[in-house]
Amino acid sequence: MEGHTTSEGLRYVEAELHYLVDTGEKPAIYLYPPPPGISQRTGRYATSTVPIHDGRALLPQLSLDKQGFLLQHHETKVVNFYNEQEVQAVYYPEVEQLVQTVTGAAKVVVFDHTWRCASAAKQTEYSAQEPVRMAHNDYTPRSGPQRVRDLLEADEAEARLQRRFVEINVWRPIQQGPVEDTPLAVCDGQTIAPQDFVATDLKYRDRTGEVYVLTFNPHHRWYYFPHMQRNEALLLKGYDSLTDGRTRFTAHTAFDDPTALPHAVARESIEIRTLVFF
Repeated sequence: MEGHTTSEGLRYVEAELHYLVDTGEKPAIYLYPPPPGISQRTGRYATSTVPIHDGRALLPQLSLDKQGFLLQHHETKVVNFYNEQEVQAVYYPEVEQLVQTVTGAAKVVVFDHTWRCASAAKQTEYSAQEPVRMAHNDYTPRSGPQRVRDLLEADEAEARLQRRFVEINVWRPIQQGPVEDTPLAVCDGQTIAPQDFVATDLKYRDRTGEVYVLTFNPHHRWYYFPHMQRNEALLLKGYDSLTDGRTRFTAHTAFDDPTALPHAVARESIEIRTLVFF
């Protein structure tokens, strides 16, 4: 199936995205088997078909402080992204350097990573998770600062919290060849109204975090980067402590590309989460 083109010549596809329906009750997402009678994900969700634009046409204009995301060419020396030791020893320093170069930060701390595979067999083989098909942002004004307190010594955390800090995710494909299916869509933060975000509990066995889930707004403008390669990294801002009008959160979600071929290679990716201090 072919994509579409706007009157300005910009390519886009139309695809279904999963949004939360705000009922006034705080939803929850369980990252372990929930108690009997409770759903893995509470709350009501609905799909909306939206245009998702080719972000490659706008690369020179993209900014973490405006749209909330940008794409970088980024070579890596990692041979096997499923090797835990190699990811931590080789990829973590590479990502720290990348984020520091892009942002000019005083300090960058990589604090975890997640593998995602569209293939159920590889999810089992590599203890990977499936792509998240739900428009969301990983942090909120409550959970962003809490993550700093969780990860740093108390004195350093409180000192760092007095200055600007940002949480940035770095997402990249890890299969050989381009992403052919289940790419990542990102929403221009300038098109999201504050009331579009609904705080949602993220339930772990030993703690409760908080994320934002997105409700539908026809003004949202979505982008993706077709056929991303292993030497490309997508940076997404998950939290910014500044409240001066710049984009603070970047909603994102996996989606089923309607232009993908029937036997398209299943997407494999890794996402790194970083704390960025200024």
